[in-house]
Amino acid sequence: MARRYDHSREEIRSMALDAAEAIVAAEGYKGLSARKVAAAIEYTVGTLYLVFENLNDLVLQVNGRTLDALFERMAAVSGPADSPRKRLLALADAYIAYAKAETPRWNTLFEFVAENGNSLPDWYLVKLSKVFGLAETALEPLSDRRQALEVQQAARVLWASVHGICMLKIRQRMDLAGGQSTEAMAGMLIDNFLRGFAAASHGDQQTE
Repeated sequence: MARRYDHSREEIRSMALDAAEAIVAAEGYKGLSARKVAAAIEYTVGTLYLVFENLNDLVLQVNGRTLDALFERMAAVSGPADSPRKRLLALADAYIAYAKAETPRWNTLFEFVAENGNSLPDWYLVKLSKVFGLAETALEPLSDRRQALEVQQAARVLWASVHGICMLKIRQRMDLAGGQSTEAMAGMLIDNFLRGFAAASHGDQQTE
């Protein structure tokens, strides 16, 4: 490792975020502390707080990285030529797969907000909106009678439901869903949602 004064502010920031992600992956959100991050990068906590406002800021930055990774994973699985149903199913599968593969990072997205209850900064809301925006884009072919706000709200309601299915899987409570797989549940949810959404927008138009 380079000597301390050989690292720029941006390098320290990147090192700290990498270390924080590793700690979260190994110990979960509750295991993360400024002291552990500082020790991992061989700097003092004081130096860490020259780069981040406080521990909450550090966690938000880590979560921002997680949202970026989640967006990239989801954006890669569905193409514009796919039907709304196929796109939404692909997005749901990618979301659930990411949560299963990166459970500590995924959990931190929600544990931090639940614990702190702080208003989120604008830059963070932009990243969150990009994730929701994938579902909004998938719904657009069925929504020419709806206002943009209605489509946005519908996408978020749908994704809140997908998230609920994901939570059952991560918390190992699939028994509450009668033993169905997450894929079967997501498929049933999306099919029922699209039938109602399409009927309101286009009469009885098919979704695929």
